[in-house]
Amino acid sequence: MASATNGTERPIVALAMGDPAGISPELTAMLLADPETIERARVVVFGDRRILDRGAQEAGVTLDLGEAANVASIGDGSRPVMIDLKNLAVEDVRRGEATLEGGTFATTNFRRALEMAHAGQADAVIFTPFNKQAMRHAYPGYDDEIRFVVDVTGFKGKVREFNVLEKVWNARVTSHIPLKEVSDHLSVEAILAEVKLTHDCLKQSGIERPRIAINGLNPHAGDGGAFGMEEIEIIEPAVRAAKEAGYEVDGPFPADTVFLRAFKEGWHAVLTMYHDQGQIAMKLIGFDKGVTMMGGLPFPLCTPAHGTAYDIAGKGKADLGATREAFRLAVRMANQRRTLAAAAE
Repeated sequence: MASATNGTERPIVALAMGDPAGISPELTAMLLADPETIERARVVVFGDRRILDRGAQEAGVTLDLGEAANVASIGDGSRPVMIDLKNLAVEDVRRGEATLEGGTFATTNFRRALEMAHAGQADAVIFTPFNKQAMRHAYPGYDDEIRFVVDVTGFKGKVREFNVLEKVWNARVTSHIPLKEVSDHLSVEAILAEVKLTHDCLKQSGIERPRIAINGLNPHAGDGGAFGMEEIEIIEPAVRAAKEAGYEVDGPFPADTVFLRAFKEGWHAVLTMYHDQGQIAMKLIGFDKGVTMMGGLPFPLCTPAHGTAYDIAGKGKADLGATREAFRLAVRMANQRRTLAAAAE
């Protein structure tokens, strides 16, 4: 995908409003009212201005937005621009409920942001939190964000979800599958593929020499085969193969200490074997700052790692921290991609 901007301009970020029944309208408004947003990128937000204005009122912020009828008329980016889809009335929002109306609103906004980036008109995409139940009401084939992105863009490459907290990333070999099936999905080839993708994404975020810690699967990383053979038969050979391929990796490490080591010893990423092996650790360490990034796409795609927080919606309690970090990561990766592309020319 060609960059939407040249090397001297701020990147263009397409921002999709998330579930209207939760804190997404407040977070969207707070991000758009943040001076650093205006300074770092040209922002185009998709959604309904009525929903956004209510979010701003509840968050206690004032918005200064331009308006555009379509992507072609977004202007010079001196301030954030909204493309008002007029796709949901305030009175149709049932606060704290996953509904067809809310899911339709969120999927429509997300689709438009993805189409903008897929067409090369945006350098990155971010979205405020979705509710998966609501999304499935509107889009029955909706398993997760990756499935929706692939359906919309037709992307054929490998896409994986990463969780990012400060300077440590969490990658994983398997994701949304039953725990009992994890072992059957592990192989040397699968682990190597994730090492490569993690390494490439870290490079695109500006890390020159990524260091990746590889998790074990079993308690105590198998304890020499006492608690399982996956480490000996699969993970250790994968670590050796990754080293031979030139990647800076080590492991397998026990799951109950690997994240402590990563933060203390300067590992840039931990590659876990399944979803909750990393998710629990990352959310305990920094729930309000965690970012989810979809790696492998032609453009950065980021969102806060937390959910829609139905219980505090509309109460002015939403914390911008993770959304701000998602925005910053998307901008950083967009800038780095342009730098790498220019160097390759």
